[in-house]
Amino acid sequence: MLILLPPSESKTPAVRGSAVDWPSLSFPELNACRAKVLDALGTVSAHEDALALLGVGASLKDDVDRNTRLHAEPAAPAHRIYSGVLYDALGYKTLTAAQRRKADASVLVVSALWGVIRFGDSVPAYRLSMGTALPDVGRLASFWKPQLTGALAGAVEGQLLVDCRSSTYAAAWAPPAAQTVAVNVLTEVNGVRKVVSHFAKHTRGELARHLLVRRGKVPATPSELLKATREVWAAELVEGSARKPHALNIVLPG
Repeated sequence: MLILLPPSESKTPAVRGSAVDWPSLSFPELNACRAKVLDALGTVSAHEDALALLGVGASLKDDVDRNTRLHAEPAAPAHRIYSGVLYDALGYKTLTAAQRRKADASVLVVSALWGVIRFGDSVPAYRLSMGTALPDVGRLASFWKPQLTGALAGAVEGQLLVDCRSSTYAAAWAPPAAQTVAVNVLTEVNGVRKVVSHFAKHTRGELARHLLVRRGKVPATPSELLKATREVWAAELVEGSARKPHALNIVLPG
C-alpha cells in the first residue's frame, strides 16, 4: 500500500542543517527536472513582481525570498517541513518508531518543486503551487505528468494506491486506475451530501494515520481499504473503470 499526499501550503523551515543532498533524494532520475524547476522558481522569485507571478499575498514575501536561496537553505525531512491541517492530523511526531518506518516507506508526497518525494527525504521549505506556470517550464502539472509516470511505474507496481491528493496535485500524475482509490470526504445533513474542503484535509490526514497505526493486514485491495476505513468512519466504495479510479467516500455527520 502507498498513500499519496499533496504537500501543505504552509511549511516549517529548517532552522539549521545542510542544504539538500540531491543524490540522496528518492527517485533520483527526477533530479534534472527538479533542478530545472528550482532554477526557474529562483528566477521568478527574484523578480519585482514575484508575488503576483506566484499568485501569493504580501504576507508570504519571506517565503518567496527564500525561494531565491533554495540551493543553500537548510533541509529537513519532509515530514518536518510540511505542516498544516492534513499533516497535523497525521501526526508523524507521535508515531512509534515502527510506525514511522512504515510511514517513510508508504507515503509519497507529490510536489510542485520536487515532483515526488518520500517522508524521509530532506528538502528545504519553499513556496510553489502545482497550479503555477514558470518560464521555460510551463504549467507544473503538465511538466511533471510524463516525468512522474515514468519514475513511479516500478514503485507502484502491485501496490494499492490510497490517493489523498487535492485535484490540483492529482493533475500532475494519473496512477493506474485499477489499483487506485481516490479519497473523498462528504458531509450529510438530512440526507443531503456536500463536498467539504477544510474537513477533507483533516480527515484525509486522519485516514493516513489510521492506515499507518492500525494492527492487522495492510489493505491490498479497494474492498480491504473500505473495511479498514469503516473501523472509524461511515464510508462507501464506488467502483472505478478501466480509466477511472475507485472512489472511497467518507461521510461525516453534518
